[in-house]
Amino acid sequence: MIDIALLADPARLAPWLDRHVPQLGDGPLRIGQLHGGTSNVILTLDRGGLTMVLRRPPAVPPPGSEKGIMREARVLTALNGTAVPHPHCHASCADPAIIGAPFYVMEKVDGWAAELRDGKIYNRPPFDTAPSAYGIGYAMIDGLVALANVDHVAVALSDFGRADNFLERQVDRWEGQLNSYPRLYGYEGREIPGFAYARDWLRANIPDDFRAGIIHGDVGTPNALFAFDRPARLTALIDWELSTIGDPLIDLAWFTNKLRDEDRPDEIDPDALYDIANFPTRQELARYYAAGTGRDLSNFDYYCVLALYKGGCILEYKVAQSACGILSPETGRFFDRLVTTNFARAEDLCRQAG
Repeated sequence: MIDIALLADPARLAPWLDRHVPQLGDGPLRIGQLHGGTSNVILTLDRGGLTMVLRRPPAVPPPGSEKGIMREARVLTALNGTAVPHPHCHASCADPAIIGAPFYVMEKVDGWAAELRDGKIYNRPPFDTAPSAYGIGYAMIDGLVALANVDHVAVALSDFGRADNFLERQVDRWEGQLNSYPRLYGYEGREIPGFAYARDWLRANIPDDFRAGIIHGDVGTPNALFAFDRPARLTALIDWELSTIGDPLIDLAWFTNKLRDEDRPDEIDPDALYDIANFPTRQELARYYAAGTGRDLSNFDYYCVLALYKGGCILEYKVAQSACGILSPETGRFFDRLVTTNFARAEDLCRQAG
């Protein structure tokens, strides 16, 4: 573990906190490391008042991480005062002279997050079994409903992303990413069954009722905190690196696209990340979302196909990395199954929708 003083020197940070985050207190600054990943580092701050969290890029930041930190700070600040469960952002700093990188200071939210282990997502007991697990899906949708109902213009996020022709741009964007992997990783690429069919169907069936809003971008229980007591209750959506302005229905589809279909409720996808037998169907959650947002979900299949298509295009990079030796063959086979399943399900949904 890296020396915490190299991530945030208390002598340099404390005066900044005095000016910008007086709620933290004025005692000696104690810094702990809550999480140190390859994308961002999370430190705890304690001065005798409230305990807070500082989020910054790692000591050796990956490309774009410093810009990503400031985007996170901006969206969290914009959400302060809204009904969206999120960590309150107290202050942010773009000046790397303070601790060596941009950073922001946010509320430390109590709660548990799901864990990803061995290719599956596991909830904390008793939320890993029926009946408590059933409420997790609805708790997540409560957060997405609150987010979709935020007026992004009113909270000063009108320029946070490109809303114009958002859906029209999605297919080419993700196909372009897929096509970049041979150049990036030196693998030959491949023809994936279902990809071309889903791509062409998406291009031909773009909904005409687009309503711009804030997108979280990576919705899932590992990126959320839940209350420890029952019933299931979302305390915060976290990890907003991929947030932007677009169509919030993508978040809904992204979360529900591996859940059971009410027309085939006993059909369990063996590659589903969740124990979906104890979750509501995707249609149940979609109706709940529609009731909370007033959005028309007659084109929901389109968003489910788009989420599957996007996920397949993104995850193919793991297959590429395995092919060129960066990842193990076993990892490559695991992600190959996810990618091919995504595109197969996308094609199946397209054919059902007509």
